Amino acid sequence: MNLFLFGIIIFVIVYLFLNWFARTSSKKIATTIKKIAVYLSVILATLLAIGGKYIFSLPFLFVILSGLKIKGFTALQMWQLWRLIQFMKNSGRFSQGQFGKTQGSSSVTTEEAYKLLGLKKGATKEEVLKAANQLQKKIHPDMNREVKTERLSQLVNEAKEKIIKSDFS
Repeated sequence: MNLFLFGIIIFVIVYLFLNWFARTSSKKIATTIKKIAVYLSVILATLLAIGGKYIFSLPFLFVILSGLKIKGFTALQMWQLWRLIQFMKNSGRFSQGQFGKTQGSSSVTTEEAYKLLGLKKGATKEEVLKAANQLQKKIHPDMNREVKTERLSQLVNEAKEKIIKSDFS
């Protein structure tokens, strides 16, 4: 008897789903599928992050960064930013000390400055200024009011100044 009741419940659920599917516009179906995919990826990434699989939590970072609404970032730029932040965390920067103050020196090295701007050593001054301006357009706090990007903006300015002082003065 329980198996019969269970079969009827499944049949009703499938019928309601197919009925909704037949009556709904394709645009609404696509947005619903996208939402389901995002929710499932967040749940999966959270489970993997909690499980200690740090390398598998990278999709969770991409979902979070895309949710931050930072205008104009591509997946490659997000990956480069993630790698830079990991490098800076490992070198003692970007780690939170007591009362939210950062530990370590606040200035970036020349190597970090080139990595941050996405340039190779030996770039011209115009290339440095152009790369810094392009990054600032994307992460400047005035452009992204919902997200706190002040520190990233400061790092871009420090990187630009470091390269200009060390290579062009």
